[in-house]
Amino acid sequence: MSRRKAASTLEGVNVPEERKSFEGAETRSPISIIFSSSERVFVLCLVMRMINSLLVQTYFNPDEHWQALEVAHRVTFGYGHLTWEWEKGIRSYLHPMMFAALYKVLALLHLDTPLFMIKAPRMLQSMLSALGDLYLYKFSGVLFGDHVAQWALFAQITNWFMFYCTTRTLSNSLETVLTLVGLYYWPCMRNSTSNKVSMVPRKYGLAAAALACAIRPTSAITWIYVGLLELIVARDRLKFIFLEAAPIGGLVLGLTCLLDRLMYGSWVLVPLNFLRFNFLSSGGDYYGTHVWHWYFTQGFSVMLFTFIPFSIYGVILSKQWKLSGLIIWVLGLYSVLGHKEFRFVLPVLPIALMFSGYHLSVISASTPDIKRKISPSKFGKRSLKSRLAIFFLLATNVPMALYMSMVHQRGAEDVMNYLSREANYGKVKSVLFLTPCHATPYYSTLHENVPMRLLDCTPSDTKGIPDESDRFMIDPAGFVAAFAKNWSVPSHIILFDSQERLLKDFLALHSFQERRRFFHSHFKVDRDLQASIVVYTLSREGQ
Repeated sequence: MSRRKAASTLEGVNVPEERKSFEGAETRSPISIIFSSSERVFVLCLVMRMINSLLVQTYFNPDEHWQALEVAHRVTFGYGHLTWEWEKGIRSYLHPMMFAALYKVLALLHLDTPLFMIKAPRMLQSMLSALGDLYLYKFSGVLFGDHVAQWALFAQITNWFMFYCTTRTLSNSLETVLTLVGLYYWPCMRNSTSNKVSMVPRKYGLAAAALACAIRPTSAITWIYVGLLELIVARDRLKFIFLEAAPIGGLVLGLTCLLDRLMYGSWVLVPLNFLRFNFLSSGGDYYGTHVWHWYFTQGFSVMLFTFIPFSIYGVILSKQWKLSGLIIWVLGLYSVLGHKEFRFVLPVLPIALMFSGYHLSVISASTPDIKRKISPSKFGKRSLKSRLAIFFLLATNVPMALYMSMVHQRGAEDVMNYLSREANYGKVKSVLFLTPCHATPYYSTLHENVPMRLLDCTPSDTKGIPDESDRFMIDPAGFVAAFAKNWSVPSHIILFDSQERLLKDFLALHSFQERRRFFHSHFKVDRDLQASIVVYTLSREGQ
């Protein structure tokens, strides 16, 4: 046998890097046949993530639109709403500029139509997500061998939350991709006995880490752990600090500051402002707080879902304590913060899924080494167990992924898609959103420069003072009665059915009639049930 020594960590021995698939149809599982090369893996992931992006039709988090696409739309077309974060300089333009470039290309090709404006950004993110999938496959292959890599990729693709979130235009989605790329190139995250650890181009890992921190300063939580680990195991510490980390980090920080200087019009140090608001002043708590153990008992557990037992058993079997330690480190530090969200810990979800892939590879007995060491009867039992595991994971994750991506909270997207088409034909003159602030997309979807008004939710410098959005939610009828005394009458009003019931008289008094109603949700999330979102238009008598 003229190939590298076929040793498997499944038997306690380190796996050589970039291990090739074993020859012979009798030793190859169906998954091995599908994932037979990095090129084929990338093409497969690219196709699947593009389909994934088209199936994601629901609203998840305001930042997907308001901190990325809305900013990019303003940069490219000259109109769009900037939230208070951009006034205080706690957001970098680095991430939105990626979508600004896309918008510019669409405009030059005269493709900035409602359909392309809605679908193209997520399609672009799907390409980046496919790159993340590829690097998860490569990283798993380096650590455990090709067979585990194939199962890790299976776990990544079939996990419901990855399907639901990874193609969205959140900065967390790009941060996750950069984290996977970066971990692949960090020598300390590989097997220390591998004879190719020293050949790993660590500078690529540093560049990916620096970009991740520039896009989301909280990504430093991940890279502090990795960097300290590298300092412990590296023999060239001085070179690592002064000839690699400092120059690469300084270059990325400098270029990001120059970009922000150009866009803000003054020098703004975004990481410092971000740290000051979210950590030193607990500004993030304005958006709600959770108990300290939320990530462990609810957040991350919901994200892993039915992969939880597979991931836990994979950690125990693989004995990759550095990687499992990274997951605990990230969850632990984010738990210290009062404000918690699912997407904050998205970058370590693929690592947990990689451990699921390890366990799935073990119970499938898909490697020749394991097949030779078990009897035919035991192999049959393992094959049955593997099929049951696959069926169980698909039966629980696929329906969840499709429901959350295509049904739950889709009204917020549908109503703006509808208004976009109407505005394209000149039927929208002005819009008033009587909803919680940032509850829908905005100009980046409408793509027409018509007057629009949403309820403001800028945090007050004085704690305890409700913002405009809160005052509306507390007393909708009283708020709109006072608001209408000085308003410019809009052609369209958008509101959820939970507030519509309280504003029927107001809408009738001002000659507004229901025009369209869109399903939104079957169950409540943060507030009262918002079953549908409604479009009211000004009748001709009221014009």
